[in-house]
Amino acid sequence: MSKTVLITGATSGIGRATAILFAVQGFKLVLCGRRQERLDALQSELSKQCEVYTLNFDVRDKDVVFKAISSLPENFSQIDVLINNAGNAHGLDPIDKGSVDDWDSMLDINVKGLLYVSKAIIPNMVEKKSGHIINIGSTAGKEVYPKGNVYCASKHAVDALTKGMRMDLNPYGIKVGGINPGAVETEFSNVRFKGDDDKADSVYDGFEPLKAEDIAEIIHFVVTRPYHVNIADLIVMPTAQASATILNRSL
Repeated sequence: MSKTVLITGATSGIGRATAILFAVQGFKLVLCGRRQERLDALQSELSKQCEVYTLNFDVRDKDVVFKAISSLPENFSQIDVLINNAGNAHGLDPIDKGSVDDWDSMLDINVKGLLYVSKAIIPNMVEKKSGHIINIGSTAGKEVYPKGNVYCASKHAVDALTKGMRMDLNPYGIKVGGINPGAVETEFSNVRFKGDDDKADSVYDGFEPLKAEDIAEIIHFVVTRPYHVNIADLIVMPTAQASATILNRSL
């Protein structure tokens, strides 16, 4: 029987690439996102290869998260793999000039949203004593860089939650791991710079960043390890990147 995988933030970037790869491999997919039209298009595309169900919600809305996940039909309700991928970055300002609205958005999505979705799914995993949770973090959760302040704090929280989940869920045989990408070329930078395409594009000038498909392949590798193998913590950067602030832009 194929495993059922729930992916948040499935309508773009890493989430979308992961959904496409997992569909090819025959997994059952529950795809979650805020943009219904994108969910519909993805479902139409992938339903030719596997069973797909979509849920339209914003991870920031606790009540809607629980209502949406509890509404899953029986044949999709047993989630085997949860991929907490939804996340965002807003702004790149020093702490004294940062926007409180941006801070709220990052903490609500990156931290509280991850918790809400996990809380809705973990009890069932505990009951059946099996499951796999993958939290998509960032190198920003491993080191702090100038003007990264609240975004880095949110991703450090994800890193801590991954470790805490692994400890708390260990008695139930549930695997928990974190995948922490460096520079990945997705819509992420457009969101961070609030639609300023020139600024977003300049982030990747002079080097070859990771692609969403690179991370999707790694997620697939992690999910398909034997039961006794858990990839607990993994950092992935493009060859040109040595740290959050060191990039060889001549490669």
